[in-house]
Amino acid sequence: MRVLIDTNVLADVLLGRDPYYDIAYRILAMCADKKIYGYMAAHSIPNLFYILRKSMTKEERREALKDICQIIKVEGIDSFKIISALDNGTFDDFEDCLQEECAVAISADYIITRNVKDFLSSRIPPILPDQFLEKYKDIIPI
Repeated sequence: MRVLIDTNVLADVLLGRDPYYDIAYRILAMCADKKIYGYMAAHSIPNLFYILRKSMTKEERREALKDICQIIKVEGIDSFKIISALDNGTFDDFEDCLQEECAVAISADYIITRNVKDFLSSRIPPILPDQFLEKYKDIIPI
């Protein structure tokens, strides 16, 4: 199974945000254990680098993001994805539209996000992290 993990779920792990940390951590652990194939959109890296600035030094941010890149793959953003996202009028948020373009490119089964409402027009179904774990608890035990 392939999943695109939205920036907010990655931030939950990196920032230890309660009450979301445990569930987000379990999803990353599933990726690390190769129970699922996890991906993130390339633009999540600079977004996270910025988000983490108040809680980590520059060096800590670099190390944390390198660690994440060892666990999940990064799907690139190219001119085709950008133009396709710009042409897509169904998303209010351009960043979310780019997430969806990356999810389509990797043939993801789901976009794991805490902002499901932002992906209602997505070609790839969005799913909340806790719903993903509940749905696949018997198939993909952790």
